[in-house]
Amino acid sequence: MSRPLLVFSGRSNASFSESVASTLGVSLGALEVVQFADGELSVEIGDNVRGGDVFVLQSTSTPGNDHLMELLIIIDALKRSSAGRITAAIPYFGYARQDRKIKPRVPITAKLISDMITTAGADRVLTMDLHAGQMMGFFDIPVDNLYALPIMVPYLKSKYGTNGVTIVSPDVGGLERARYLATRLDNAPLAVIDKRRGGPNKVDSMTVVGEVEGDICIIVDDMADTGGTLLKAAETLMKAGAKKVIACCVHAVLSGDSRKRLNESLIEEVIVTDTIAHAKGSLGDRITTLSVAPLFAEAIRRIHSDDSVSSLFR
Repeated sequence: MSRPLLVFSGRSNASFSESVASTLGVSLGALEVVQFADGELSVEIGDNVRGGDVFVLQSTSTPGNDHLMELLIIIDALKRSSAGRITAAIPYFGYARQDRKIKPRVPITAKLISDMITTAGADRVLTMDLHAGQMMGFFDIPVDNLYALPIMVPYLKSKYGTNGVTIVSPDVGGLERARYLATRLDNAPLAVIDKRRGGPNKVDSMTVVGEVEGDICIIVDDMADTGGTLLKAAETLMKAGAKKVIACCVHAVLSGDSRKRLNESLIEEVIVTDTIAHAKGSLGDRITTLSVAPLFAEAIRRIHSDDSVSSLFR
């Protein structure tokens, strides 16, 4: 007898969760989150989950600490309610950039968060475009790391074609992601930007490595946060002779005044996904949002039926 499929949602991105559930043809499970006057949270599961195959959708986006704690409490509540298997479906995994020690006496916070999710009772993790794929090794449970580029490729092909297009990685670490996109755009040429940082969220200098003159340059990255990297990269590419600059960033973190800066920049279009919730109409005309809810729904369906998830990207 197969376990029933149950989908629950935290409060970080309710519309995304509803889209996933709708695509799966199920209703979101009943779940109440209560926040007390001192900020503490309490969760009550309203449905019978005993023996069920349960998926909890929750991005740990701003306010990241609150959404993370909410996820942990929901997982614990499900475990104590005798759920058969619990999968933490985390479209945007906060703290993923703190994945290594860059100087003495600092934490590896991404590892800590991974341990907390496992200890809370998750049996599996489903996420998207981790900042570094190696982070999957922080978990002692199965991790499925989805990629948004299969959603972005058809959009890019239909709008910009494949002739005269160069894919640009904003740093050496992002070359694998850029190469993945380039191969799916008829093996478009690659360029990389040599980026020198002066501190967190601060870029001192950039140099283009590769030929971009006269081309449509598509910068591909896992996230857009302050926008500093994208803005400086666009300026560098235009100075190097690029025809126009497009940006593809999976996670629209968009801290501070980044939306305004991006909408007033040299970048013609910034393509993001809906892994992080934003108020309707708040992103501006140049920021285009593509939904990855159908991709998450299909991954959940495959996990539930014990089918291959990796075949989604072949």
